Amino acid sequence: MLFLRVATTPRIVATAAKVSFVVGTVLNLVNQGGRLLDDAPINWLQFLLNYVVPYCVSTYSAVRNELSRRDGDIRP
Repeated sequence: MLFLRVATTPRIVATAAKVSFVVGTVLNLVNQGGRLLDDAPINWLQFLLNYVVPYCVSTYSAVRNELSRRDGDIRP
């Protein structure tokens, strides 16, 4: 499948990982900052999702952009 092939290119993976790290860290601080400061248990599912969701969104956007660019379907 073309989408997955493009999604696993090194450039897109590296960019999505950087976005995921920054956005996921901010989301974890916002969503679980109180728990971290109070030494309370962390919700590990939420912790992981705060990194996975931005990775998926960044990857999806980059792949759609790349496929549109390849098709010559660039719209303002």
